[in-house]
Amino acid sequence: MRLTLTIAFIFFFISIHAQTKVSGTVTAPSGAPIMGANVYLEGTYDGGSTDEKGSFFFTTSETGKQTLQVSFLSFETYTTTDEVSTMNDLKITLREDVNSLGSVVLNAGTLSAGDTSKTTVLSPMDIVTTAGSDGDYIAALQTLPGTSKVAEDGRLFVRGGDANEANIYIDGLSVFQPYTATTTNIPTRGRFSPFLFKGTNFSTGGYSAEYGGALSSVLLLNTIDEPDQEKTDISIINVGLGLGNTQKWKKNSLSINAFYLNLKPYQEIISQRIDWIKPYESLSGEAVYRYAFKKGLLKIYGGINYSNFNLIQEDINTPRGINFKLINRNTYLNTSYKGTLGNDWKITTGVSYANDRSDIKIENTAIDNQENNFHAKLKLRKRFSNRFKLSFGTEQFINTFTEQAKSPDFTTFNTSYTNNSTAAFTETNIFFSKKFAMQLGLRAVHNSLLHDTKISPRASLAYKTSDQSQVSIAYGDFYQNPEQAILKYNKTLEPQKSSHYILNYLYQHNKRTFRAEGYYKSYDRLLKFNTDTPEFSSIYTNSGSGYATGLDLFWRDNKSIKNIEYWLSYSYLDTKRNYKNYPTKATPNYAAKHNLSLVTKYWIEDWKSLISTTYSVASGRPYNNPNTPIFQNQKTKAYTSLNLSWAYLISQQKILYLSVSNILGADNIFNYQYANTPNSTGNFSRRAIRPGADQFVILGFFWTISDDKSDNQLDNL
Repeated sequence: MRLTLTIAFIFFFISIHAQTKVSGTVTAPSGAPIMGANVYLEGTYDGGSTDEKGSFFFTTSETGKQTLQVSFLSFETYTTTDEVSTMNDLKITLREDVNSLGSVVLNAGTLSAGDTSKTTVLSPMDIVTTAGSDGDYIAALQTLPGTSKVAEDGRLFVRGGDANEANIYIDGLSVFQPYTATTTNIPTRGRFSPFLFKGTNFSTGGYSAEYGGALSSVLLLNTIDEPDQEKTDISIINVGLGLGNTQKWKKNSLSINAFYLNLKPYQEIISQRIDWIKPYESLSGEAVYRYAFKKGLLKIYGGINYSNFNLIQEDINTPRGINFKLINRNTYLNTSYKGTLGNDWKITTGVSYANDRSDIKIENTAIDNQENNFHAKLKLRKRFSNRFKLSFGTEQFINTFTEQAKSPDFTTFNTSYTNNSTAAFTETNIFFSKKFAMQLGLRAVHNSLLHDTKISPRASLAYKTSDQSQVSIAYGDFYQNPEQAILKYNKTLEPQKSSHYILNYLYQHNKRTFRAEGYYKSYDRLLKFNTDTPEFSSIYTNSGSGYATGLDLFWRDNKSIKNIEYWLSYSYLDTKRNYKNYPTKATPNYAAKHNLSLVTKYWIEDWKSLISTTYSVASGRPYNNPNTPIFQNQKTKAYTSLNLSWAYLISQQKILYLSVSNILGADNIFNYQYANTPNSTGNFSRRAIRPGADQFVILGFFWTISDDKSDNQLDNL
């Protein structure tokens, strides 16, 4: 018995003396102690946590080399491997986790919309419930700072750039023809249904090296990855009918949407300034198929659109007007894949294809043009650490265009071209700390038609000034090929160039956002020609230049007033350019110096109603009066419009909707057309260019049939 106790005592004594003490302190970069940090030896149960002084102490029976890990919320996990006997009185400083909530965001020049965006300004619901947008996401984006309201056109005009300077992408792939076909002074709309998209990234300048071919901005639309349930949507409105259905299975899903639009019944009731022979009519259909692989997601989108109309265009030089007829057919296909490859590698790849054909008849001249576009893209992204991420990729663009014009006044005239562009890009994100980050990018493009290669650098820096605010700066060079109307006549020109300089301030706290951004944009090598419009016999050069500078302000408040959300945006723009047939540098007609929009959303519980208003005002736009010696020397009166929409829930899945644009009936004038020759008094006569109608009214009924019997189309209005 005595021998047994002696042996037990010896083993107990040995085990005590075999324990090794591990100790030290854990602090933040500021030197402040971190309390509650977890400290342990990897692969063991040995460890502890730090006290109020940041100190830790525990013992272990492990020997040899061991790995010590220290972790705490909002900090990167600290790891060290050494002989356990040396792990005494350690001085450990944790680095802030640059991916944690409240970290700095690289956002100069970018307005994001989406539930997962750190710089969210507008959600998808905000975009489609904006009064006056009438279901058009382009119209809703025109309430954001940096845009100019050009109501007779309908496309995006950003920071002094014309509408051709803004590119649109779906899931990272080019759209090519994002707007419905139209003619001069008849506003267009975006081709795509807003319900398809989960988020929007609108870059008003200084955008990523991943994208090119646009002097001013890019709009990135991201489709829904996975629908939440099966449902059917029925839309009945005073200008058309819509039907949508979503089916969902274990790993895949399919959404189909169709819409028929006919303005004839509406225009027979509401008087128009336009002499319509056949009012606008269109039929469109869309389908999205999704398949979830183990490590990635495949999405296939297809859309078709057919539209036609015939009208007499008012023209001061032709008293009886000009007969204009258009039939347009558009097909768009988009296939994308996003997935992981292991070891922190990610892949994004896809292809898009578009075919667009227009049959146009202007008086006795028939024009038939067809355009085919192809875009293939591959992008790889590697996360080396939380602080260093690298992406790079390549893409190929193929564009073919043919046009044939026939008229009794001349023989058949044919034009065509094939334009191939190959691009490579790389971009890195470097986070020096939770407060300071940098993004560097480089893009190279070779154009086979123009025999030209351009390299453009991009860079941005962001610094967090407080828990709720940050400042950012950005710079970038951007190139864009000549537009189709010129390229079909001349293939020896150079790409046009712009350079962006941006300073941004962002404040976000307690459902309130304030954003201020100043910018300067220089233009070089802009295209010029010596005729009123581009013609075969015109003389073309890259001798144009210009600038745009301004200040954009945005305030969003979802908190201060119960059941009311609102945002206020203001843009100041100073821009001049010498391009096209301008005799000197001047402000173009589409650019208003001041633009302001106030959007409100008010939910009235007792009425089961969402009431939205949009008030827009813009200062007068310049126009050229040939009766005076100075080019672009006069301005139109200010533009104003108050839009109202009311969505009433008859039941949870049935909505009655009313929308009225320009409810106060403001008499807006966009420009003036002057006669080509003076009258008997020596003056050039003119006519005002005004909207086809002062107001537009939509009355609709929307019915959703879904699994949970609670989903509705409120986010599609």
